[in-house]
Amino acid sequence: MIKAITILPGLDKGGERERFDQLNLKAGETVSIVGPTGSGKTAFISDIELLAQGDTSTRRRILINGELPGDEIRYNPASKPIAMITQNTKCFTDLSTEEFLQLHARARKIEDGRIITDTIDLANKFTGEKIRKETRVTVLSGGQTRSLLIADAILIGAAPVIMLDEIENAGIFKQEVVEIIKSTSKIIIFVTHDPVIALLTKKRIIMENGAVIKVLTQNEFETRAAKNLLELDKRVGIIREKLRAGQEITSEILQASLA
Repeated sequence: MIKAITILPGLDKGGERERFDQLNLKAGETVSIVGPTGSGKTAFISDIELLAQGDTSTRRRILINGELPGDEIRYNPASKPIAMITQNTKCFTDLSTEEFLQLHARARKIEDGRIITDTIDLANKFTGEKIRKETRVTVLSGGQTRSLLIADAILIGAAPVIMLDEIENAGIFKQEVVEIIKSTSKIIIFVTHDPVIALLTKKRIIMENGAVIKVLTQNEFETRAAKNLLELDKRVGIIREKLRAGQEITSEILQASLA
């Protein structure tokens, strides 16, 4: 059981020590990592995924529940408590969606077959392109693949830490992803440029020049702003899905999106 991850400071791109003592991410927290391109966001989450011990370019160290992680969870993929899903994630195995999930379930020693259906159903809440159990994973679109892997990490992998790298560009329903995983007891980390996702998370880590420069906590004004942006985002989503389906935008569709 992971109750907390602690990030101990490393070095910025100029070799200067980061100006914080430690960062604690707790179970049930949603965290966003924001900053301009090249600010060190990817290196930050890579350190977490690798459970770095001063052996990466940043020299950061990661603790689990206040202790050094053992070699078993650092190097054994079956024991790794962290799932990272990026824009470039792709399935290369030539299996059906059902077979792919069954393979993972067996590796996790899960015998209840209902988890396969539950995982596909959850994935379909994240994407407008419905995934079927007989569909080969090699032909899934980028959005379908990410949706499936997020659902897989939540239900089958049962990863206590899930990191999502710029999912707003992955063609999935990001609002549904955020709301569903916020209700879990997992540590959820978003790398994002999207103001909706950034404002919906409880904690926001600001990166610059390869270093953490600030940590902000969501306030009531940001909660209100997120709600307003979410409504606008849903309206844009309605039109986007109509366009993807090959429909023309009519006055009726436009009015429905503004309702």
